[in-house]
Amino acid sequence: MQRINQDIKQGNFKQVYLLYGEERYLRRQYANRLKDALCGQDDGMNTHFYEGKDISVGEIIDLAETLPFLAPRRVFFIKDSGLFKSGGEKLAEYLSAPNETSYFVFTESEVDKRSKLYKTVQSKGYAAEFGLQDENSLMRWAAGILNREGKKITESTMQLFLSKTGTDMENIQMELEKLICYCMDRDVVTAQDVEAVCTSRISNHIFDMINAIADKQTQKVLELYYDLLALKEPPMRILFLIARQCNLLLQTKELKARGYDNKTISSKIGVPPFIAGKYAAQAARFKTSVLRGAVRRCVEAEEAVKTGRMNDILSVELLILSVL
Repeated sequence: MQRINQDIKQGNFKQVYLLYGEERYLRRQYANRLKDALCGQDDGMNTHFYEGKDISVGEIIDLAETLPFLAPRRVFFIKDSGLFKSGGEKLAEYLSAPNETSYFVFTESEVDKRSKLYKTVQSKGYAAEFGLQDENSLMRWAAGILNREGKKITESTMQLFLSKTGTDMENIQMELEKLICYCMDRDVVTAQDVEAVCTSRISNHIFDMINAIADKQTQKVLELYYDLLALKEPPMRILFLIARQCNLLLQTKELKARGYDNKTISSKIGVPPFIAGKYAAQAARFKTSVLRGAVRRCVEAEEAVKTGRMNDILSVELLILSVL
């Protein structure tokens, strides 16, 4: 990221940039910054956007060989092409010696670092990975946004806020905007403000359901389930998230048993370290056999719905009751 900031500041650009990783907010922010720096204002003649896996590489190359119209460069923004996982060989060959007036900015959620296209970008341009941010980074970033609006927040209230929003920076920004508008002229954001206006992710409901299952609180589990249904969440999505949570808890418990710390577990199961800590605490409340059984029952519940033996709402309800 610092390299991109430096290139923009100095006006000395690489011909190819790749922005990749799980954090879409940062990918979009840096793509927009490069667009503002590389492209003239309202330069529709020399700025080109492509998105999706059906783009024509041949068309892009042909256009890249065309000199820009009354501008120093022609810029291509290519998003979620999948070319960094397969099918990017032809473009990689071109980018090894592109037209000197053509510039490329790729944004991808996933890449294969072994691919020819990725290696070409690394040698000829710059590849920046935007991973999920840790809790401290998110807290500093969110507090900075509030501070610019003249508002303060305590660490405990910020932790409550992040427990509701999750780690997605795009979602955090939207929830911060709601908080700022809600607090209006007040300069301190309170826990009551967060509870009043911030929307809990569905995964929070699932986490609370699993906690209630551990506490054998049948009524609370069912109430949380019916709340999700009232919010128009499809039962099969709820089932998928329950299965995912149980599987993550099982992995966490097994990794803990092998002596791994939360930081190592977070990298192995693909979640931020502070989330891994929450999973470790929740997993400790279940026996390994119970979690294995829950994962198996999730598979059975999905099969029952897909084969028509049971409707989706009832299938998930019976799954919840069977785990209690």
